[in-house]
Amino acid sequence: MTAAGKYRASGSTHRRLGRAGIRDVAAAAGVSITTVSDALNGKGRLPEATRRHVREVADRLGYRPSAAARTLRTGRSGLIGLTVTTYGEEPFTFTEYAYFAEMARAASSAALARGYALVILPATSRHDVWSNVALDGTVVIDPSDNDPVVTELVRQGIPVVSDGRPCGDLPVTAWVDNDHQAAVTHLLDHLAEAGARRIGLLTGTSTDTYTRLSTSAYLDWCRRAGQTPVYEAYPAHDPRAGAVAADRLLARPDRPDAVYGLFDPNGTDLLAAARRYGLRVPDDLMLVCCSESDVYATTDPPITTLSLKPGRTGTTVVQLLIDAIEGVGGGNPTGQMMPTSLIVRTSSQRGARARITRPRTPAGE
Repeated sequence: MTAAGKYRASGSTHRRLGRAGIRDVAAAAGVSITTVSDALNGKGRLPEATRRHVREVADRLGYRPSAAARTLRTGRSGLIGLTVTTYGEEPFTFTEYAYFAEMARAASSAALARGYALVILPATSRHDVWSNVALDGTVVIDPSDNDPVVTELVRQGIPVVSDGRPCGDLPVTAWVDNDHQAAVTHLLDHLAEAGARRIGLLTGTSTDTYTRLSTSAYLDWCRRAGQTPVYEAYPAHDPRAGAVAADRLLARPDRPDAVYGLFDPNGTDLLAAARRYGLRVPDDLMLVCCSESDVYATTDPPITTLSLKPGRTGTTVVQLLIDAIEGVGGGNPTGQMMPTSLIVRTSSQRGARARITRPRTPAGE
């Protein structure tokens, strides 16, 4: 290649890699800059064919609106937050857990599909650490009673959607949750039908909706079944405390013959504790835990898990939040219930093959 050819190729590559602007889209589409702006922002009285043509050209050129320009034009940054505030200032890397990771993945995809970016915020009860991030709205996972972060964000006029039905008068814009009462009742009935006579519970000490409603469902079931509750509570953000609580539960004189663990690591915690005490699973002790992790399909034996469908929840909370940001809907607080599935494996069956139960759809769907 000649020197001149080399320079020509370099220049054309530079133009190809350069970011297309709104003027480039207008020129390629044969319309005005105003028409491009209206077509891409859903404004103006344009024929649908024109909007479609402009969008196709913009996609072909790789045009993306300037974030700064959009902020000036709409007053919105295009950023939405996702965080856990339940455990206050305690260290908690929530995205390491399968539930939160799957929810964040789905939430991020749902946000991008509507032109927003998802920001993972630190798990903290201090709202001031986010003051340098211009958020249009925030998803808060399992807020605690009287959550100060939610209260302060709402006071600042920032829409908040919670994963977990808020307790009392917590001023969220909308919420998404599972029917924990029905899910826990179903899995306890499953254990009883498999032969369990004294079912125990590993639960948490926090006041978030998931922990509170799941524990309440267990206690209600025990009352109906005429069983004395057998449970241990621990701070769920501390994995070492979970292993200690599992050991404590199986060391009790009224040791259960089946256990439900509310949190992701409880399955392996309980399995390890059972081995220390010489208990065979499921012959001496049946196990169920709430988890989205695939690891429980390969433990020895495989452990039955309750799935809360975090992918569906992540998509739904983001859609509700962006609707609120953009003024779509009636403006009244909205709540939606998500289905659950009990994935039955060897740990909760004696002599039966693993199976997956049909998803439990909330009443009214």
